[in-house]
Amino acid sequence: MKVSRCLARGGGFLRRSWLSVFATLAIGFVWLAPPLRAQFAYVANSRSANVSGYSGIRANWADPSSLFSDRPWITQCPREFDFESSHWPKQFHYAGPFHDGKGRPDFPFPWDKLTGEPIVYASMGTVQNGNPDLFSTIAAAVSKHQGLQLVLAIGNILRPEQIGSVPNNAIVVNNAPQLELLKKASVCITHAGFNTVLEALTQGVPQIAIPVTNDQPGVAARIADKKTGKTTFLDGLDESNLSALLDEVINNHIYRDNSRSIQKAIAKKNGLSVAADLLERAFGLTPQPNL
Repeated sequence: MKVSRCLARGGGFLRRSWLSVFATLAIGFVWLAPPLRAQFAYVANSRSANVSGYSGIRANWADPSSLFSDRPWITQCPREFDFESSHWPKQFHYAGPFHDGKGRPDFPFPWDKLTGEPIVYASMGTVQNGNPDLFSTIAAAVSKHQGLQLVLAIGNILRPEQIGSVPNNAIVVNNAPQLELLKKASVCITHAGFNTVLEALTQGVPQIAIPVTNDQPGVAARIADKKTGKTTFLDGLDESNLSALLDEVINNHIYRDNSRSIQKAIAKKNGLSVAADLLERAFGLTPQPNL
């Protein structure tokens, strides 16, 4: 299997692959770094133990990246979507989204029910999607806006009838063909899962982020910083303030303009190819030219 196919498989993650041992695919390296540095400092300062001839790591403390493997550290995060930083190790590389649209389940969808109105696509991902009240709040917020159509993907935990009242033109499904819908969407309401946000940015779609856990607050912070959308939180969320955010994102062109700017950067970079090239060079897999 080619490296690029491994990268694209599973919605963009390097899962269940030997490549994951050598490629760090995370936006949150900065969160991980301090405890690792402390661990390595302990080992380096224990050279006098000389257990079985092991003398610890001879660290170059002027270069913190010397504490880590020189294998590539690759992130899907586009440079244009990240905070400015000068402390990344030399083996850290920005690539871009790894998805290529292939290898995804072919979810059925009632395309004939799309009305041609601007689409608000809403999904809380594949894990944190068991909160019917949140989906009801999203539906109620969208219903305050005339001329929009809500497409709500609620995951496999809930049933559509558990959501309650939705706009007459709304489409509520358990699973949706997300990439195809984002190509048509005007706004994406999301839990700020990194893959969903990257897929929205790849299509130039502004976001409303409702982060729940894990890396989602960090992703939402980047949405706020880069002004590709608006961010809110579960605490205190109601249909009125979510409706106001939707009105802001739809009517203020800055969010779509910034999303489209990053869309152009993503298309120019081609993250899947960049990551595959880095890994192939790292492992000596680059094909030799024909002689």
